[in-house]
Amino acid sequence: MIKILIIEDEIPARKKLKRFIEELNSTTEIIAELDTVEDAVEFLKNQNPDIIFSDIELLDGNAFEIYRQVQVDCPIIFTTAYDQFWMDAFDGNGIAYLLKPFSKERFQKAWDKYLLFRNSNSREDDSIANLTKLFQQNFTEKRYKKRFSINTHQGIYFLETENILFFEANEGVIFAYDSKGKKHLLTEATLKEIEQQLNPSDFFRINRSEFVHKPYIEKIERYNKNTLAIKLRGFETYLKTSQSNTATFREWIEK
Repeated sequence: MIKILIIEDEIPARKKLKRFIEELNSTTEIIAELDTVEDAVEFLKNQNPDIIFSDIELLDGNAFEIYRQVQVDCPIIFTTAYDQFWMDAFDGNGIAYLLKPFSKERFQKAWDKYLLFRNSNSREDDSIANLTKLFQQNFTEKRYKKRFSINTHQGIYFLETENILFFEANEGVIFAYDSKGKKHLLTEATLKEIEQQLNPSDFFRINRSEFVHKPYIEKIERYNKNTLAIKLRGFETYLKTSQSNTATFREWIEK
């Protein structure tokens, strides 16, 4: 019996994950379904699942706080809508990184990697290290968007990704600000769609509506106890991190 822990705060995503697990040929048992960092920490202090399916952005914070507070010996398959955390995922016991919305096929491939780890005759640490290396290579080789098309009445022009200060979602519309502070209306429907096309080493979502470009970050100041104010080169207004993203932003900016 494979004991599974699910850490997921979105009910539809949890139901989908449970359905995929139920359709597996393996004998499994979901031992708990949790939706907060606090509950997960308390649970893992006394329980030892065989594998964890873990979302990253939870109701009360970032899931990496869980794994900083408790020692986890089992593999973790991360399920998230954001690809900016993949490097952090593989620093620990992460063996797969499923970007939402993921298909049954992608879920199955991640599960097969777990079974490979479980059935391996080599030492446990070596198994995790080998699988981690494989997934890191897959993400490193991903091709990221180099330019965005801008539609106007006069025609189409292009904005190079390297010249973008930050992206902004405002009342359902997505804008990109260039290195001169000029605002451009994009055709992409959501900020999440933008995120999936950019290198997470260079871009970071600091809050629900803004996504910044690391080379243009000129200065960072404390705004309040859990929030930072960010000054971008060529842009007068300071942008602010959300409380839930501040700690992860601090780690990202130093890499």
